Amino acid sequence: MADMSIEFSGITLKNPVIVASAEPSNSVENIKQCIDYGAGAVITKTIGDIPGMQMLTKNSKYAILNDQGKIIKGKVPRSFVFYSRSGYISEEAEDWISILKETQAYAEEHGSAIIANIASGTMEGWIELAKMCEDCGVPMLEVNYQCPHPAGMSEGAEGAWIAQDPNVTAEVTRRIVEAVNIPVMVKLTPETNRMTEIAKAAMDAGAASVAVNSRFVGFAVDIDKAEPYIGGPAGVGGPWVKYITQRWVNDIYGKLGCDISGSNGIFDWRDAIEFIMSGARVMQVGSVLMLKGIEWLPKVIDGMEKFLDDKGYPSVESIHGIASKKALMTPAEMFAMEPLYCEIDTEKCQFPKCSICIRMCFYDSLFSGDQDVITTPDTCIGCELCNNVCPFDAITMKPKSELDVLAATG
Repeated sequence: MADMSIEFSGITLKNPVIVASAEPSNSVENIKQCIDYGAGAVITKTIGDIPGMQMLTKNSKYAILNDQGKIIKGKVPRSFVFYSRSGYISEEAEDWISILKETQAYAEEHGSAIIANIASGTMEGWIELAKMCEDCGVPMLEVNYQCPHPAGMSEGAEGAWIAQDPNVTAEVTRRIVEAVNIPVMVKLTPETNRMTEIAKAAMDAGAASVAVNSRFVGFAVDIDKAEPYIGGPAGVGGPWVKYITQRWVNDIYGKLGCDISGSNGIFDWRDAIEFIMSGARVMQVGSVLMLKGIEWLPKVIDGMEKFLDDKGYPSVESIHGIASKKALMTPAEMFAMEPLYCEIDTEKCQFPKCSICIRMCFYDSLFSGDQDVITTPDTCIGCELCNNVCPFDAITMKPKSELDVLAATG
């Protein structure tokens, strides 16, 4: 049986599946349930000191949309869009002292861990919250930078998100890291094109890891009512966004090699495996638990374990970053790869009933013949689109060097 344990930010987790900071981790009961269902760790819903963000949670709104932009009623498909507006925990931060102590003790009894997610509007607030959580015995912090800059940190920076500015990211992170003796994970925002630069700033300032990443801000429209869903802009995520998240996981892993927690886009065990192979050491599961229930957790964990066993991988560690390592090719190396061409198995091909490959070839390589699809290998650039869309597995990509061999042998 594959070893599911993983070392992350200096602590050992029994598995890499972490419950994200969201509604499933907003109470003692929910956190304990997440632990009972096998979570490697649970990140609390944001503990903060900004009254407006606490009030926002009491007025949370959700719209779960399908791929046509309509409200999903009933069973939620894999392609859902999670559109919502929420804030921090509703209680005062001090009210969570007893909660953190109780849940951390429960986590230790069950081989799990509590990670305290915090946010503040002032530098003093960040430090006070960080120390408070450390004193409660939690082994790690996640700092949520998708909120206003601390007052006075940077001229003209009021209202901007911390994780959009590498200098402010570094300064806030440095101050928090200096204040505590437990590892600090910095949660990044996708609302920037400098995420790797900002991740480096956080790591250089002493962060133990980065979480990639929080949700986008979107705008969803109900065309029947000619108005936005839930009143206006809101956070948007779901399985559709995983490829964008994994882009940043891959980039940060390849350039920095730091510990990464993948977040935003995980639905099931396949997504979790993708995140690990992209370079994340752990991954955060959030919105799917709100829609499928906390009991969805074992499906992710058990599915990962079964995949590792079926493929002969000895551990989660053995697949960490393996896809990203294969992607670290320069353009010159890519261009030097042997060119391919497509070959069609006429026995499998269903032409003229099916001609999808012809319609999708834009390089003048596939044409309609009297009985079969005609191929012109010389013009084929080996893009593999025809191979990917063929529903009958009738197309094979072969190296063009074989054409020279065939020509030479007559």
